[in-house]
Amino acid sequence: MRHPQRRWTQALSIVIIQGTHGATHSPSSDVLRHLQQLAHAAGRTLELCPCGGLRDFVAQVRAAKRSHAEFMLLDPGELAPQLKAHPDAGLHEALDELDAPYVEVHDESDAELDRAAGSHHAPLATVIIQGDIGSSYRIGLGIALRQLAAAA
Repeated sequence: MRHPQRRWTQALSIVIIQGTHGATHSPSSDVLRHLQQLAHAAGRTLELCPCGGLRDFVAQVRAAKRSHAEFMLLDPGELAPQLKAHPDAGLHEALDELDAPYVEVHDESDAELDRAAGSHHAPLATVIIQGDIGSSYRIGLGIALRQLAAAA
C-alpha cells in the first residue's frame, strides 16, 4: 500500500518517519498519543508519517528536509532488510542532504540501518529496545526534545 507523499504547510519540529510493522510490533495509538502530548508540552509539534514501502520511506526523508523539520525519528520497521538490500534506493543520499539531526528507533537489533562507506550524516543515536518499539520511541523523543531545548 503506497501512501501519497505528505505535503506540509508549516515547519515542523519533530517528524517520525515510520516504515511498515507487523501488528504485534507497531506502536499503539496510546503510545503515539502520549508522544504527541510530550512534544506539545515541550512546545513542539510532532508529525507521524507512516510509509507503505521503500520508495515512500526515502521520499518522506526527502520531504522532511523540505518541510524544515528540526529533528527526525526514523523507524524503518520491516523495511530495514529492503534498505540494506537496496543501497541504490537513495536513503543514504537523502540522509546526507538533511539539515536536521535524527535518531533511529528500532524494536529489533538486526533492524539497524547500515552506514554507507563515506556517509557523512549518521544518526545522533540509535535506540533499540528489543521487542518494545514504544519504549524506543519514548527514548528517541526524549533525545530530540533535549537536543531542541539545548539549541534554543
